[in-house]
Amino acid sequence: MSIPLELAARSPRNALPFLIVAQAQKEATVNEALARIDALLRPVVEGESDAPPAEPAEGTGWIVGAGAQGEWAGLEGALAFRIAGSWIYAQPSEGTVVFDRALGGLRHWRDGWQTVALPTIPTGGATIDTEARSAIEELIAQLRAFGLGI
Repeated sequence: MSIPLELAARSPRNALPFLIVAQAQKEATVNEALARIDALLRPVVEGESDAPPAEPAEGTGWIVGAGAQGEWAGLEGALAFRIAGSWIYAQPSEGTVVFDRALGGLRHWRDGWQTVALPTIPTGGATIDTEARSAIEELIAQLRAFGLGI
């Protein structure tokens, strides 16, 4: 005979709400879970801000800044998504990746939000290999276009 698992009210990584036995209004729990999945599946943020925008568009997301204030106070580093007229928050975990529209590239969470710095395009030197330099420049341009560097 198997022993039933004791589950918390929410999942550990993305805080998705679990249904419980004999729960009334299951649709509220399911709808919240779907909203969180929608926000966290390939997340896109408009940028980083310390306070909620005055009139956020439905479905937009933000990274809560280090100087969080107002409704976002105490949520530094969290992801905030506007869904159904309310804010849904998610604490990033190691490896979380978002596309930041303001930066035009990817950010990833590793003890804080990080961006990938591109290598500098080589200049100078005793021997100039123009073919190698143009290949490196093209590689950097492709990384930028893909969003892998700011």
